[in-house]
Amino acid sequence: MQNERMEPCPACEHAEARVLFHATDRLFRTTSKVFAVVECKGCGLTRLHPWPEPGELSEYYPPTYWFDPSGEQAAETYRRLVLRDHLRFVRQAAAGCGEEGPVVDVGCGGGLFLRMMAEEGQKVMGVDFSVDAASIAWRAQQVPVICADFARAPLPDASVAVVTMFHVLEHLYQPAEYLHAAHRVLRPNGRLVVQTPNASSWQFFLLGEHWSGLDVPRHLFDFRARDLEILLDCCGFEVIRRKDFSLRDNPAGLASSLFPWLDPMARRVRRVPESPKLRFFKDVLYLAVLLMCLPFTLLEAACGAGSTVMFEARKKA
Repeated sequence: MQNERMEPCPACEHAEARVLFHATDRLFRTTSKVFAVVECKGCGLTRLHPWPEPGELSEYYPPTYWFDPSGEQAAETYRRLVLRDHLRFVRQAAAGCGEEGPVVDVGCGGGLFLRMMAEEGQKVMGVDFSVDAASIAWRAQQVPVICADFARAPLPDASVAVVTMFHVLEHLYQPAEYLHAAHRVLRPNGRLVVQTPNASSWQFFLLGEHWSGLDVPRHLFDFRARDLEILLDCCGFEVIRRKDFSLRDNPAGLASSLFPWLDPMARRVRRVPESPKLRFFKDVLYLAVLLMCLPFTLLEAACGAGSTVMFEARKKA
């Protein structure tokens, strides 16, 4: 690829970046516009170029992005199964910090994760800027949700035991704003749990522009694990635990990279016309592909190169 001069890197302010490849919205097909994925020649941070303006970016988020208003029992059962390792990770973070206060899930979507935490007796609260998602969380999952930008959410200082951000930071123009907000609302020994796709994963290197973790054009940043660690450090956090495998995200991410037309969420969001038999066949086929992807995703995670990375962090002393 040819080198191109870009806007200064948001992380190190280096003036030049290298174009890795060009890509468009493979999953939801909200646009045919082609974007560049570029790598800073200074610090190596990967990002989308050009960044869409806020009004344009909102058009790339389908109304039911990352939550399912249908409430189908089979879909919820599957999501409960694959969310169990998220639940275990956050449960350990909450127990380890020894602080009183709720678990606040930022970008909570339809609220199923919070419902599962609440079923274990944990105080919970969600934050999401989508009115539709917040409404589903309140009505279907019966968990309290603030509809707001987390950086400006009305949460008291030092009032929260754990803040979670699953697949949030890569969507933000200023991810540091959310991390500073988390630092403000967390109690002295509170915990922050963040998860993003990992641009130092085997999947990224093997699949390039076809890797679903890029999620062009909704992901403005493509963090490597070390980029996320540096960002956390700059925002006053130190990492105390890392996890490279997610049962919910890693196998499904590879399956959707290889066969985006099979992805059940994308088919639902795009309202692909399907007979019940065809829908069932595609769902079974996708599940089979997902299971075949499981050994590879376990191996890459065991080598520290999983397609997602999850950190538990605490405030620096």
